[in-house]
Formats: sequence, C-alpha cells, structure tokens
Amino acid sequence: MASGPQRQSSIEAYDYAEVTRSDYPSDRRSLRLRRASSRVSNQNYPQFDWSSTPAAEDGEGNSGAPQDLRGIPLPMTLKRAVRQVQQMRVPVVSSRESWKLKKAKSLRKFKDNARGFLNFVTPWSKTLQKIGGNFGGGVQSYFLFLRFLVVLNFVSFLLIAGFVIIPSIVFRSVGTSLVNSTGPEECMDYDPNPQGLVVFYNYFLDLLSGTGFMEYSYLFYGYYNNTMVEDSNFSYNIPLAYLFTAVFYFIFCLICIIARLGTAARVAVATGGSALGNYSMIVFTSWDYGCLGDRATKLKQKNIHYRLQVDLEEERIKKRAAALTLCQKVVLYSLRVFMCFVSFGLIIAAFYGIFMATVFSQEQSGEDGILGLIFEYLPSIVITTGNFLVPLLCDQIALIERYTPSTTVIVALLRAVFLRLVSLGVLLFTLWGQITCEGDTSSADCYKCQYNNKVYPCWETRIGQEMYKLTLFDLLINIAVLVLVEIPRRIVVDHWSNKLTQWVGRQEFVVPANVLGLVYGQTVVWTGALFCPLLPLINTIKFILLFYFKKITLFNNCRPALKTFRSTTSTFFFLVVLLFGFGLAAVVMVYSLAEIHPSMGCGPFRFFPNMWSIVPTSFYGLSKVTKEFLFFIGSQAFSIPLFVLSCVVMCYFIALASVYGKSVALLRAQLKLEGRDKQFLVKQITELSRHQILEHTAGAQY
Repeated sequence: MASGPQRQSSIEAYDYAEVTRSDYPSDRRSLRLRRASSRVSNQNYPQFDWSSTPAAEDGEGNSGAPQDLRGIPLPMTLKRAVRQVQQMRVPVVSSRESWKLKKAKSLRKFKDNARGFLNFVTPWSKTLQKIGGNFGGGVQSYFLFLRFLVVLNFVSFLLIAGFVIIPSIVFRSVGTSLVNSTGPEECMDYDPNPQGLVVFYNYFLDLLSGTGFMEYSYLFYGYYNNTMVEDSNFSYNIPLAYLFTAVFYFIFCLICIIARLGTAARVAVATGGSALGNYSMIVFTSWDYGCLGDRATKLKQKNIHYRLQVDLEEERIKKRAAALTLCQKVVLYSLRVFMCFVSFGLIIAAFYGIFMATVFSQEQSGEDGILGLIFEYLPSIVITTGNFLVPLLCDQIALIERYTPSTTVIVALLRAVFLRLVSLGVLLFTLWGQITCEGDTSSADCYKCQYNNKVYPCWETRIGQEMYKLTLFDLLINIAVLVLVEIPRRIVVDHWSNKLTQWVGRQEFVVPANVLGLVYGQTVVWTGALFCPLLPLINTIKFILLFYFKKITLFNNCRPALKTFRSTTSTFFFLVVLLFGFGLAAVVMVYSLAEIHPSMGCGPFRFFPNMWSIVPTSFYGLSKVTKEFLFFIGSQAFSIPLFVLSCVVMCYFIALASVYGKSVALLRAQLKLEGRDKQFLVKQITELSRHQILEHTAGAQY
C-alpha cells in the first residue's frame, strides 16, 4: 500500500499528464485551479496510521476508542482492510480504558436493539413499505400522516383521561361544590334526561345525534361538575383540571406538529435543491442494503422508479414553461388569475349554503324521529356536499392552469383547506350568533342569562354535539363511499368491457382530497375537545378504521397514479395545512374561554362569568410563597431578562442557520464544478480516442 506522499505525487503526475494533453488553455487553467482546491479539501479526509497503537494515541491525548467505520466516508475495500488491521492489533490499554471500550460497545448495542424494537412495535411499518413500493412516496406520505394523527389522538386521550375523566369518575360522589352561588331560576333549568318510556329505535337516533342518554354522560361537557376534593394531604379542583388539561392538550399538539414540521422542512430543504443533487442522491444513496428477499427488493425498485419519474416529469414541465414566449406567458397568467376568481366564487357560494342550512337546522331543532335527525344533520350534509363538489371543480380548474405536479398539489390543498376550514368557521360563527343573540346581550332572550338559554340551556354541550355529529358523519360517508361507490366501480370496470368503462377506468388515489379529509377531521376534534372530552378517543378509532378502509381501496380499487408528485414537499405542506386547522381551533377555544358566558345549568364553570375566571379564583387560594413566586414570574424583573435571553438565542440560531446555508451553497457550487470537470475529462478522453483511431487508420492506409 502506498504512503501519503507517494499517493499525492501520483495525483500530481496524473493532473500534469491530463493538462499537457489538453488543447483548451482556459479549461486547462480552471481544471488546475479546481484540482488544487480539491487537493486541499482532500486533506480533511480521515487518515489511518497503520503503525500506531492505542497507547500511542492516548499519549497524544486522543481517545483510545476505535472509530466507527460506518460513519467514515471511505471505500468499502479500505474499510474492510482497516477492520482486519484493527482485529489483528492487540491493544495495550489500562483497565479504565478497557471499561470505557466495553461501555461504548454495550451502549451502541443497546441503541441498535432499541432502534430495532421501535421499528418492530411501530404500527403498520410493513404495510407502509408495501404502499410506498407499489404507489410511490406521495401516497405513502398520506398514510404516514394518518399514522401520526392516530398516535397524536391516542396520546391526547390518555392526557384527558388521566386528568379529567378518571378523577371525575372517582371523585363524583365525594366532592363538594366549588362555589355556593345561585343564579336566576330560568338559567338553572337543564334536564336532558328523557321522561317516560322511550321507543327502542330512539336509542339508535340518540347514538347518531348525541342526544338523549348520550347527552348527559361523560361524553359531553354538561355532565362534569364544579366540584373540588379537599383532604388534609390531597386536593383536586375539577374545573381547574378541566381548563388546564384543555390548554395543555393544545400545547402538546402544537409541539408535536412543530417538531414533525421541522423534520419535514429539513428533508424538503435537503432534497429541494438543484436537480443534479437530487438525482445523485436518488441514484447513489436511496438503495436500502437491508432489503431481504425478492419482494422487498422489487418494492424498493418501484419506489426509486416513482421518485425518478416525479423529478423527470417536473423537469419536463419546467423546460416547457421556460420555452414560452412573452405573449404565451401573459395569456397563461391571465388564465390563472381568472380561474382563481372562479374557484373563489364557488367557495363563497358554498359558505352561503352552509350558513342558510345551519340557521334552518337550528330553527327546526324541536322535531322528533327520522325527520328531526335529518334536520340535525343538515349542516353536516351541506358541509360534506360542498367539500366534495367544490374541490372536484377546483381540481378541473387546476388542470387548465397547467402547474407542475407538486405545485398543483399545493394549490389544490390551499383551496380545499380554505373551503373546509372556513366552512367549519361559518358553522361556528352561525351557532355563536344564535347563542349570544348576535352579540346583543340586552335583548329579551339573552338579558337574564347573558346567552340564549331558551334555545341553548347548555350551549357547550350543543357545540360538542355538532362536532360529534360532524366526526361521526364523516366516518359514515367514508364507509358509504367505499361500499356503494368504489367497490361497485371496480367490479363494473373489471367485468364489463366497453368504451365507457375503459374511459372511466379504475379510480386514482387522490392524495390532496384525502389529506384534506384528515385535516378537516382533526380540526373538528380540536374544536370540539373542550366541549366533548372523549372526542380524541372517537377520532382515534375513526382514523384506525379509515386506515384499513383506505388500504383496501388502494390495493383493490385503485391504479397507480398517472401523475405523481414529490413526497418530501407534500409532507411539509400537509403539516402546514394541519397547522392552519390548529390555528382555527385555537381561536375557537380562546373565544369560548374568555368571551362567552358559561351555561349556568351545567358544566364545571356554571357559576363563573367566563371559563378563565377559575384561574384567578384558584390563584388567590394558594399559599403566600406560591403567589409571590407566580407574581415574580409575571413581573418585569423576570419577563424582560427572559425576553432579552430569547432574542439572543434566536439571533444565535439565525446566524447559525445562515452559516449552514452558505456552507450548503458552497458545497453545491463545488458539486457543479466537479461535474463540469468530469464532463471536460470525458470530452478530452473522447477526442483523444478519436485522434488515436484516425492515426491508426492513417497508418494502416500507408
């Protein structure tokens, strides 16, 4: 094996020989400069002193622990040689260093075992691998997003159950009223229990609408009492726990979304650069050498094929867009602006329909039987119809706008999320307008109770029922579409051959529409969690069922999409859209906590002017030391230094991100230079080969 100086001299000789054979002086100069810079950068590569020993390394102050060859950028042959040399060497180390080596080895083995265990217990890992191989990373990102929401809802339910539901069950009979106060008799009247005999099918109607035996249960806000358990060594405030659990539930969801959003943003930035770097990453780093068996290998090959197909399709569209003339660009942008106004007109018409349906539904809320159930579900029916028809028309509009596949997905997501989230906002705005008498508390209906007690004796439970019906109706619609539309369509297409069935064909798995369904369902849960504490559990069960329904649809009823898109960018925008839904739900929670007067006949806040009033009331009941500590946290002496420290930390991370960005830009520029060097060398080799062939031909002729 040659030493370091010998290798360096051989490289210089090779460079000199290449330069002397070049016929292009400008390229020769740039190549020499680039190779000089590359020789300087090559000095930073890891070097191995084959004659050194661990004892000598310790004498120089270095650690005696061997380097992990898996993380060192060296050829596989050289790694094997280094491994053989390390195994043949007998290190002479102290007992302390030997203990360190054993500890590092045990820790590394423990990490590998823990990683393997997490991969084993991760739900649906094999199914997701199969989906990614057969339908690409875009469809796989939808199921990854669905799994994230399942875990998020289940952990949220554990949080709510541990601090609200279980304590309410345990302390319901032993607690005492927190505030001994009385209000007007009309405002205290709330009795949801049905009187007399109930027909059996009414239980089924109550299960669908959340009324009757479902209304006064742990499912809804109105069942929880304003009790406080006090003992010599223990005290528990149910209203305070209810409020803080709702707040921490929102904070926990926000942290999970931001953490996952940061991971997706890093991946999108790393893969969102030049096409040259993305192709190189796919070709040289995307293969998984842990694939065992023909099935896993074929799935991985299909996955790589879909990723290359996405990149090539986007590059083709960008190339075609760059070739447009100025007149064609003006026509295209004018068409996009016009289609944008058309799509917004459709969305506004859907909003008006939701508003009228909600008003009519609340006016007919006294009806019984099947007709009453239809009136109660009328807002859900109109919202679902609008969410189906308007995005379908907007997708056809997006085809006319001629965006790239990834941009088309993003535009469709933004339009559909605006429709779905604002439609939910229109529903809540209409309900709040009727609850608060359009903000006029001096009117006859809201004068005594500060809210419309005649129509909404427990308005929190009514909002919880609306969110419960939206969640349940969304699940029923998915089941009905699978059974009545998707499976019959597949059967007809497969067993009836004519021009119509060939034109219709099997359906494609439309990722934007399905993602918007998830975001809409999760936003409904966030909105109703304050008024329906068991809604996260219901949504967990719903999303688990939805995962298997969509899996059945994907493998049995769908064909691979003709137009695919990049999964990294789409995953990032899925989370951004989810963050929009979280913002809407947070506005609803803040308004409900601070503005609307709580119901006086139900719930844990029945005797407070607003829900947040429980916080200062409980604060003044704390000990003197605790109050002084909390006052100090809220004072300027603590908040100003904290603000200054936060600004310093933020500036540091901004500067660090800027440095990393410049480093990435320099590395990309270096990659481009290396690519040009390779092209130059290939051209030189081709010309030399051509000259040699010509000389050989000329010599043969003479």
